[in-house]
Amino acid sequence: MSLPTSRVAVAQIAPAPSTDVALERIAEFSARAASEGASLLLFPEAFVGGYPRGSDFGAVVGSRTEAGREAFRRYWEGAIVVPGPQCTRIGEIAARHTMYLVVGVIERDGGTLYCTVLFFAPDGSLLGKHRKLMPTASERLIWGFGNGSTMPVLDTPLGKLGAVICWENYMPLLRTAHYAKGIQIYCAPTADSRETWIPTMRHIAMEGRCFVLSANHFARRADYPGERQHGDDPNEVVSRGGSCIIDPFGTVLAGPAIEGEALLTADIDIGATIRGKFDFDVTGHYARPDVFRLLVNEADVQPVTFTDAALPPTLG
Repeated sequence: MSLPTSRVAVAQIAPAPSTDVALERIAEFSARAASEGASLLLFPEAFVGGYPRGSDFGAVVGSRTEAGREAFRRYWEGAIVVPGPQCTRIGEIAARHTMYLVVGVIERDGGTLYCTVLFFAPDGSLLGKHRKLMPTASERLIWGFGNGSTMPVLDTPLGKLGAVICWENYMPLLRTAHYAKGIQIYCAPTADSRETWIPTMRHIAMEGRCFVLSANHFARRADYPGERQHGDDPNEVVSRGGSCIIDPFGTVLAGPAIEGEALLTADIDIGATIRGKFDFDVTGHYARPDVFRLLVNEADVQPVTFTDAALPPTLG
């Protein structure tokens, strides 16, 4: 059996000021990636809807402001419903270029927002989504927590595809769940541009014997109104990016890009994921289930469930 070789791409891109502009930029970068022969393109965390770097939403322990509530309302308004019209537009872009698109969005579900990754197929269909399980620090004020029902690893002709968002990548049990599902193309959209990010991505590639694609924003202070203070230089770089593509042995195939917007591409041979597991399969022959075991709850637990079934007499 021959395993596929394909070209994948990562978009390092400036934050968009609106959802409509974000969709235009997805179309722009998708066309560029298609012209370079890419079959898959990854966008950063929260690209559609925005990563609100520097915003405090008027909250301190024990107090919230009306201005902060209004800031949240505006942020909520810029988020998207999944599925919804914006998803349809992204799907149309994927179909136009016969390309897999993996896109970080802010998802709106009722009054709650989620940091979500969406997966689109080359025919434009929405294959699935992953909601960030654990927002980091102040992110917990504005984003809800995902659950185990949105941790897909999708079986595609390119290889088994999944995504882990930003500091979720520091959660070893979450990584292990993806390894156990056989992930081969491990997408890591992020907002972390520190030097420590690249060693993390290389470690994950070697640990999971998978290709790791990481996409981040390249941003200046002017891109984040919530972070600007009087007298600040609007051209100061506040996110240098660091997007990259890494192979299953930890070799950096593309990037890290740190000097501006960039489209990174690399040819990947999925057979390398199997060659790597010859001597290290973290959830296979290198595991010790007699000593360590992981239980993963993939139930979609909801706070309210409606039913038209008759209630027991004691509850009627």
